[in-house]
Amino acid sequence: MEQMPTINMVKTGENILKLRLKHGLSVKDLQDIFGFAIPQAIYKWQQGTTLPSVDNLLVLANVFHVHIEDMLVVDEAV
Repeated sequence: MEQMPTINMVKTGENILKLRLKHGLSVKDLQDIFGFAIPQAIYKWQQGTTLPSVDNLLVLANVFHVHIEDMLVVDEAV
């Protein structure tokens, strides 16, 4: 069976963190943008523990002025 590419969650999280810092936003700023009661989801994204949902990726891409593909790090199939 052919191997499919996968999203590297840790490197994607690092990209989200870099983009947040590049745009001068705090975790609290993102928390407010998303309307989250607590910031844990954002920390989990940055640590690569979880990935944002597709709708949250769309919001992040808009906030950071990038394409979704620019945030995601894909490990190509070997």
